[in-house]
Amino acid sequence: MSIAIDLSGRTAIVTGAGAGIGREIARWLARAGSSVAVADIRADRAEETVALILDEVVEVGAKSEVFAVVADARDDAGLKRMVESAAYQLDGLDIAVNNIGMLGPRGSAPLLDLDGEAWRDVLDQNLVLTALSMRAEAKAMLEYGSGGGDGQQVIVNVTSGETTRPAPGLAGYGAAKAAINHVTDTAAVEWGPLGIRVVAIAPGTTLTETVAEALPPDYIDAVVASTPLRRRTEHDELGRLVVFLASDLARCITGGLILADAGARLARNRPGIPGGPD
Repeated sequence: MSIAIDLSGRTAIVTGAGAGIGREIARWLARAGSSVAVADIRADRAEETVALILDEVVEVGAKSEVFAVVADARDDAGLKRMVESAAYQLDGLDIAVNNIGMLGPRGSAPLLDLDGEAWRDVLDQNLVLTALSMRAEAKAMLEYGSGGGDGQQVIVNVTSGETTRPAPGLAGYGAAKAAINHVTDTAAVEWGPLGIRVVAIAPGTTLTETVAEALPPDYIDAVVASTPLRRRTEHDELGRLVVFLASDLARCITGGLILADAGARLARNRPGIPGGPD
């Protein structure tokens, strides 16, 4: 007996979907039949993702509606409008994936170099932005969706494997993402009776544009070599995981952190972050 995941009739918004992990998540949700609002700060990238998905869904025969919603989610009012616009155009909201996160303007830096401005920036662009996105999405789900405790509605927060271990050189980023894990659990408790599941997923080292720019190739190779599976996390693996979590197969899953890190958390000899202490 085969089991196929079919998200036909479901609706989703994916933030940061103009490239990288967010784009791949949006692609996989559409392949599974979900209609998707592709949210990004850059209109050109959002439209690139939409065009790519539309070509694919025709090939696989999915009946997904896909469109771009463009806004600067760092603006509270803009974030609220973005989510409301997506829910209105989709005529509902069942799935929300929060994939926005930044290292901050300084990227990687030792703790001794992180001043108040750096801390506030990395917390705002990760923890605060995700928490406000979750709030707007849950409100839209309750207003437009079915609710009712059936677990059909789900919010997935993309955090980081850096939340599971000390993160030399990435203390601010790791702490902000770890706080998102905590907010995820709290939201799972508060919103579970309303029919909304909330889950965090943590990729391992994934070769996004940001990672490629921030970390030298030899360091990435060393991280890969340190994992039990001797590999990095691929973009499509996060997309497949989100499709599973959005499906009825996962309707009993809420709260907690699901690692997709090739076992990096178990590594005993992880190299020090460039620019930080070894």
